[in-house]
Amino acid sequence: MILKGIPASHGIVIGRAFLFDTRRFIVSPRKIREDAIPKEIARFEEALIKTRAEILQIQKKITKEMGTYHAEIFNAHLLVLEDRMLIEEVIDRLKKERNCVEYVFARVLDKYINVFSKMDDEYLKERISDIDDVGKRIIKNLLGAKEKSLSELKQKVIVVAYDISPSDTATMHKKNVMGFVTDIGGRTSHTAIMAKSLEIPAVVGLEKATAKIKAGDMLIVDGKEGNVIVNPDTKTLKKYQARHLHFVEFEKTLVKFKNEPAETLDGHRIEISANIELPQEMDSVISHGAEGIGLYRTEYFYMNRQGLPEEKEQFEAYKNVVTKLSGNPVIVRTLDLGGDKFLSQLDVPHEMNPFLGWRAIRFCLAKPEIFKVQLRAILRASAFGNIKIMFPMISGVEELRQAKGVLDEAKEELRTRHVKFNEDIEVGAMIEIPSAALTCDLLAKEVDFFSIGTNDLIQYSLAIDRVNEKIAYLYKPTHPAVLRLIKNIIDAGHKEKIWVGMCGEMAGEPAFVLILLGLGLDEFSMSPAGVPEMKYVIRNVKFKDAKDVAHMALSLPTGEEVEEFANQRLDELLPALKKFRKE
Repeated sequence: MILKGIPASHGIVIGRAFLFDTRRFIVSPRKIREDAIPKEIARFEEALIKTRAEILQIQKKITKEMGTYHAEIFNAHLLVLEDRMLIEEVIDRLKKERNCVEYVFARVLDKYINVFSKMDDEYLKERISDIDDVGKRIIKNLLGAKEKSLSELKQKVIVVAYDISPSDTATMHKKNVMGFVTDIGGRTSHTAIMAKSLEIPAVVGLEKATAKIKAGDMLIVDGKEGNVIVNPDTKTLKKYQARHLHFVEFEKTLVKFKNEPAETLDGHRIEISANIELPQEMDSVISHGAEGIGLYRTEYFYMNRQGLPEEKEQFEAYKNVVTKLSGNPVIVRTLDLGGDKFLSQLDVPHEMNPFLGWRAIRFCLAKPEIFKVQLRAILRASAFGNIKIMFPMISGVEELRQAKGVLDEAKEELRTRHVKFNEDIEVGAMIEIPSAALTCDLLAKEVDFFSIGTNDLIQYSLAIDRVNEKIAYLYKPTHPAVLRLIKNIIDAGHKEKIWVGMCGEMAGEPAFVLILLGLGLDEFSMSPAGVPEMKYVIRNVKFKDAKDVAHMALSLPTGEEVEEFANQRLDELLPALKKFRKE
């Protein structure tokens, strides 16, 4: 049985299922006398106090082990405990219904969860887990029940749950939790964010995993594809075991290359960088040998919280990243909200076509008061290291000039405050819209570098929704139109003597790297874990051979033929890699 969900954290893991029941305690009605009401209210208040103490303890543990960012997730939990409307509704219903407080509270909690579940706002929907997590703790304390904890696991398992709350994730021991799968959750849920930080393979949003998976079932969790295979047959099990073992063996080879420069056999040097979402990923960046940050996605600063991040908080995070890289470049992409990333507190409207709507640089230019806070924070961090600014979703020169104008205003504000920053900070543009790709010769005169965002460039160029499974087969990075656009961008950048990088998923695929290298791409940025393999590929091919591959690829009429040819040449040029790429 194959269950399809949302990939939350990459990796493949094979193991036995452990069903972790995270749903609420069963609470039965129990009538009380009128003179017992004050005692019930007192019990309720004691439970709130005890729950607050527990959450603060977890927050302290998270701060120590995972950093302030993840600890702030629990601010939302604390706000639920202080919600006067909820508390007063419980007390009012307690007086009217004369039922035990745990039963009354459970009913009020159900009401709140039901209201949130019917909202269209994805961010608010995902806050259900905050309310539910706090609610379970309060009921547990009212009942005097023992709390279940993943920290008590004695064997290595794959956790299967309706949901895994932030507090559940915080208490799990990584050595015994091999991976996890959940019925609910999305890409921006706390579960997904924390899974990536812990580097635990995970698939979320499976809907009926807890109903279809039994305790002890053998599972294969493919966190990259979003698949969970239940009780695989011998052939499938052997296939995934072989894939896992091959990669473990290959990793031993890759370790030797991770700290080497990305230089071809005939001396052509390029740069291999990493994409990150959270400052806590820096340990992974450094341990995998990345030469810098090619894409720092900053919108996650604004998610899973009640208010907007202040300038000081952002500055400290950016400063932390640049100082850890000791002079290596850090490219910060400015706020890229919209599309599949919404924030209710910013009033980003729901749109018929959100990926083509009020998002990224368009949103920032419409909200300069928010935009400038981020720009000032980045500029302040530039005094401590090699940080660069990159504007997303630029459609043309006019938009780029407007963004640079806001940046100039932010610089002037810092000068007025006598705050130091790098006056010559490099500014780049993401080329991810066809209009930008077709006018890149004009854009190249205005910036210090380009970074090609292939995820959106492919989607927009081929008119394909990349998350629509019905047309997924049409999403081709090797489509001749895409390759021609990429060549055009690289050539235009080099003509104006600026460097050109790529931060889309295409940059992390070994076969595609041969083509991109041959086209003259200067920098490849990918997930940190992919860096050693990419260095291995680059250091075992000649630039001359890569140019021949690119020339041939541009002459082929279909994406399928290009991909087949690129894979064939990769196998010929790197025969040692071939056996590790076999299914």
